[in-house]
Formats: sequence, C-alpha cells, structure tokens
Amino acid sequence: MTHTLPLFLDTSPTMAADFDLTRDIWTVSRLTREARAVLEGSFPLLWVEGEISNLSQPASGHLYFSLKDPAAQVRCAMFRNKRLLLGFRPANGQQVLARVRVSLYEGRGDFQLVVEHLEPAGEGALRLEFERLKRKLAAEGLFDPAHKRTLPAFPRQVGLITSPSGAAVRDLISVFGRRFPALPLVIYPAQVQGEGAAAELLEMLVLANRRAECDLLILARGGGSLEDLQAFNDEALVRAIRASAIPVVTGIGHEIDFTLADLAADQRGATPSAAAELVSPSAPHLQQRLIALEQRLRQAQGRLVEGLRYRCQVLSHRLHRQHPLAELERRQQRVDDLERRLSDALRQRLDSQRRRRDQAWSRLLRLNPVTRLALLRQRLTSMEARLGQAPARQLALRREHLAGLALALDALSPLGTLARGYAILRRTGTGELIRDAVQVAVDDRIEARLGRGALTARVEHIEDIA
Repeated sequence: MTHTLPLFLDTSPTMAADFDLTRDIWTVSRLTREARAVLEGSFPLLWVEGEISNLSQPASGHLYFSLKDPAAQVRCAMFRNKRLLLGFRPANGQQVLARVRVSLYEGRGDFQLVVEHLEPAGEGALRLEFERLKRKLAAEGLFDPAHKRTLPAFPRQVGLITSPSGAAVRDLISVFGRRFPALPLVIYPAQVQGEGAAAELLEMLVLANRRAECDLLILARGGGSLEDLQAFNDEALVRAIRASAIPVVTGIGHEIDFTLADLAADQRGATPSAAAELVSPSAPHLQQRLIALEQRLRQAQGRLVEGLRYRCQVLSHRLHRQHPLAELERRQQRVDDLERRLSDALRQRLDSQRRRRDQAWSRLLRLNPVTRLALLRQRLTSMEARLGQAPARQLALRREHLAGLALALDALSPLGTLARGYAILRRTGTGELIRDAVQVAVDDRIEARLGRGALTARVEHIEDIA
C-alpha cells in the first residue's frame, strides 16, 4: 500500500536536529541477514561436483555434509523434503553432482550451500555438453537479462507448445480454467522427448511466430532426467526462443530441472502449472485488486479533502491574525506591555538612586572631622594605656626568662656537681686533669678541687676497678 506525503511539513532546524543521520550502526543479526540476501541474490542455481565428507543425518531428517575437492571444501545442507526425493543413499567419499543455492547460515555466520538436488556424478557427456553450450551461448549474450521482454499483463490469447497427450498440457489447461476461464488457448502440438523432439518444438515455435495469433507462448513439459529434457537444450531451439517476436515463458520439468531453454526464455516457471500461474491473470485476484484500488482511491480522496480542510483552517487562522482589528489589539497590548516595563524601569531607577544616596551619606558621616577626631582620641587613649602597661609586662617577662636561664645554668654547672660531694683531680705542677687511675703512681702529688676550697694530697695506694 502506498503512502502520500502530508500537505504541510515541519522543516524547522529544531525538527531536523532531533535526528542523527550521520551513523548507521548494524547489529550482528542484521549484518548476517543482509549478507545472506546478497549471496542468495547474486548467484543462480548452480551445479557443483565434489566428494562427500563429514556426512551427518540428525533426528530432524536433514542431511549435513561437506563437498570437497583437492583444494577446498564447503559446508552443505539438504533439508528433509529434498532428501526424501533422493534415489540413492549418500555416503562419505562418494563423488556427487549437486544442484545448489549459495546461502549463509545466519546463526553462526557460516557460508554454505543449500542442496536442492543430489545425484551420483557421472551423467558425463550430456552434462559436459550442457555446460559447454551454456558457456558459449552466455558469451554471445543470449541469456542476458537486459534482452528479456516484459510479459503482457492481460494477454489476448496464449499459445501452448507441448505434447497434446502429456500431463503438462492438462496441468496448463486446468490452471488457466481455474484462474481465468475467458482466456483463449491455442495448442501447438510437438513431441517433447526423444529423437526429433527438438526439431518439432522448433517447428511449432516458428509456426506460432508466423501465424502471430498469440501474444504469449508457453513452452512446457513434465519432469525427467537430463536425457529426457535434452530436446530443450538444443542450440537451434534456444536461438529461436531468443529470436522469437512473441515473448516466451518456459515451464519445463520440476523445480530442480533447469534447461538452456529456461535461460533463454523471457521468464521461467518452475513447473508447467507455475508457468500458467505466472502469465494468467487471476479473476479473484483482479477482483481483490479492484477492491483494493477502490479503497485506496477513497482513502486518497479522504486525505485530499482532509488536507484541503486543514489548509482552509490554516488560511482562515492566518486571515484572522492579519485582520486590522486583531493588529490593533496586538499593538494595544504592546503599548500596555511597554508602559508596564517603563514603570518598572522608573521604579528600579529611583530605588537605585535612593541606595546610592544612603551610601554617600554613610561615607560622609564617616569622613566628618568631628567624628574622625573622636575616633583618633579614643585610639590615642587606648595606645597610651597599652604603652603604660608595656614596660612592666616586658620586665616581668624578662625576669621570668632570666630565672629560667639561671636554673638551667645551675643544673649544668660543675660547681653544682662538686657541691654534691664530688671533686676534680689534677696533677700537681702540670695541672693535668686526672680521669683514670693509670695516670698517677704511688707517692705522686695531686690537687683536689672541692665544692668549697681545695686540697693537696699524696697517692699512697692505687686500685684498678675493672
């Protein structure tokens, strides 16, 4: 469903500033999801040949293994619905040919191949020829998407180039009858398998272009092996499809089957039924489409009417704002506002002048000579009192300090030690101070200085106290 832009957008800078467009921060899950989309959208279905290794089959019924060659290996996953179609039992070491989609397992960020079809390698010459011709025609641009034409949305008549007795034609007719019974169909009968099938298909394609009675052609057949589908890999048929003046849609085999005709066609249906659904309009779908378009038209009309109503309201409001009476009222309100602001400014100015006057009067009182003289007299009286007290206080402090020094001196004086009964001994004549008994001998004369007075003595006995 499409969305229309509103008629009036707010493009103010504040609106734009609310959004930071300079960063785009990705989560890991978003990165792996986008990487998987890029991988799956960049590669078509591929045929890959290799050797099976690390084969495992959990309880889910899926197959997980690796395909390897001498230089590399890649993880592969084959889901249960595809595994049930296998005609053989895969095993480690087996050489196989796989039809795969390139993908990425988001849970672990692992590159992997999703296997749609698996067969033992060795279809050999047909497969090699298929790949050789595919490369040749691709190099010539026959498969270039730019050359593919758009299918008509409502074809007038559709041509079916297929076997008139096969299951494919019945599927085609059934789908067209269910989806759009009024659409005419023309069957161009051709053999779709075996010798001469490619020539008949080419002949019917040329005939349909020559008759030009249809504006869309479907080339179809049921599923089969590579050999069964070989007619649709014919080089002449592929070139005729590309050169056809009428758009060609293929519906060949099952979903896993792929031919050169599919690559050259303007569009490919996975099966004949899918091709019929691709080109046929669905009557119920068209009816739903018409109902949806009608609803969208009604919604668009409603939005248009609502937008016009809103615009009328905006213009009416703007007209009311620009009315002379409204302008006069706004100007009167402006005058009242200016008058109030002027009154407030005058009152503030008077209050400021009053404060300045009071401050000047206070300074004047402080600078008055009488007041200043009284303050100086008071200060002089205080200083005289302090001056009278200072000598006595200083004398007391100094006496106290002197007494402390006298006590300290008396404590350190040797006279105090002598007064406690000690004496200072000197050798008579030399005045040598005697500190050890070994300094004198018996009959030496010594002098002893006491606390009061001095003595002269003679040494009679020396005793060494260890």
